[in-house]
Amino acid sequence: MKIVGVGCGPGLITEQAAQVIRSARLIYGSTRAIELVQKLIPSTCVVRSISDYRNLSALPENAVVLSTGDPMLAGLGYLPGEVVPGISSLQLAAARLHLPLSRVVVTVAHGRGHDRAMQETIEELRRDKVVFLIADPRFDVNELYRRLGTMGFSPALRIAICENLGYPDEQILEGDLVAPPQPDADLYSLVIGQFGKDTTKPA
Repeated sequence: MKIVGVGCGPGLITEQAAQVIRSARLIYGSTRAIELVQKLIPSTCVVRSISDYRNLSALPENAVVLSTGDPMLAGLGYLPGEVVPGISSLQLAAARLHLPLSRVVVTVAHGRGHDRAMQETIEELRRDKVVFLIADPRFDVNELYRRLGTMGFSPALRIAICENLGYPDEQILEGDLVAPPQPDADLYSLVIGQFGKDTTKPA
């Protein structure tokens, strides 16, 4: 089995990943992942949409499993088999914001406990890290902002909401705790911390 990262948006696939897809005979993926690489899939390849993520480890050895973004960033990299990386939303956000990846830590709220993700975000910000938080449509950004505001963080703490990264309608909304940005799309991540403009550490 090969788990292939198809990038977080159109055209963000590596040449190695493209070669694996071009030679595949059996492909599994989400609707979004399949759409991102549709032009690369050979006409002789059997393509199946994933409906049950619980049994993916039992797929045939010759299966190519598509993972949006990079498989190791809240993706399908936990599956057995060779992992072929892709361009992740984290990489793209860092590039857009001119943010060194060495300063960034990742927290995940997508499909997981939102309260835990908020707690981890606060802990990492107190360590002077920049947090890349992978959200989902149900994540309550205003509750996160409220907690940050009551825990001694400067009102000037920088926040960027990165929406639809890599797509034509990509946008990055920036603000701070005084005027925090609000998501307009379901597909987004937050970047929070000391980046761009000068900010003050929490008390």
